[in-house]
Amino acid sequence: MKKTLVVFAHPYLEHSNSNVELVNFYVRHQHFTLRDLYEEYPDFHIAAFRERKRLKNYDRFIFQFPLIWFGIPPLLRLWIDEVFDRDWLKEGHNNPLEGKEVYILVTTGGKERSFSKTGTYKFTVEELISGLIVSLNVFKANIKNIKVVYEANKLSKKDIILHKQEFTELLNK
Repeated sequence: MKKTLVVFAHPYLEHSNSNVELVNFYVRHQHFTLRDLYEEYPDFHIAAFRERKRLKNYDRFIFQFPLIWFGIPPLLRLWIDEVFDRDWLKEGHNNPLEGKEVYILVTTGGKERSFSKTGTYKFTVEELISGLIVSLNVFKANIKNIKVVYEANKLSKKDIILHKQEFTELLNK
């Protein structure tokens, strides 16, 4: 199994059954390392050097977060700003993201039809998280899949399990 770092950022985890279920999945499997940014950095003071060093130890990354005010959570944005190092793009520097598999899992309370050009918000989820996507592309990461779980706050236990199984199958391909 690929050694996987899960970069998880949810400022209101206690209100999210679907995210809790996935977090529990990661914790039960030894090849996943879960880093809950809001748990680790409640003061928003990120240890960038330690985080950069940590990235080098993984074969695959999962970024999991809810859509917050039509974007990524503020602590995840700050983490990217402080951890991703432009020096990684220079010749001779080690880029810990280059060629690594990346999966993005986004939860949102909104309906799928709301996130379209003709929907309520006029933007897709992918467009709303484009800062993360562009950053990963610049650092030559291999984005394998972007999974969006719509109406996550209304899912039944059975629906949550189905989404978890679907995501697990994606990871095992």
